[in-house]
Amino acid sequence: MTAIKKHTSFGELLRSLREQVGQTLKTVAENLDMDTSLLAKIERNERQPTKLIISQVSDYFHVDKKELLTEFLSDQIAYKILEEEGDIEILKVAEEKVKYLKTINNGK
Repeated sequence: MTAIKKHTSFGELLRSLREQVGQTLKTVAENLDMDTSLLAKIERNERQPTKLIISQVSDYFHVDKKELLTEFLSDQIAYKILEEEGDIEILKVAEEKVKYLKTINNGK
C-alpha cells in the first residue's frame, strides 16, 4: 500500500498521489471513469468527492480507504470550524459528544 502524506487537504493529497505515479489528470480520470474537469476541481478543493470516488481512488492508488476517508472528513470539520471562526475547543467538545453518542447507539 502507498503511504499517504497527511495533514494537507484532500485535493492536495489526491494531486500528490497522481503526481507520485506520474500520471496526467486525463489518465487518472479515465481510469476512475469520471470527467477530467471533475477530478481537477476535486484536486483544487472546489468540489468534494463522493464516498464512491474515495473508494475508487483508494483502489486505484492502492491506499487505505479508511485513511482517505479520514483525510476527507477532517477537511470537512476543519473548513466548518474555520467558517464559524471557531477554535480547537470545538474539537474537544465534539470528541466528548462522539463518545456519548457511541454509548447511546451501542445500547440500542
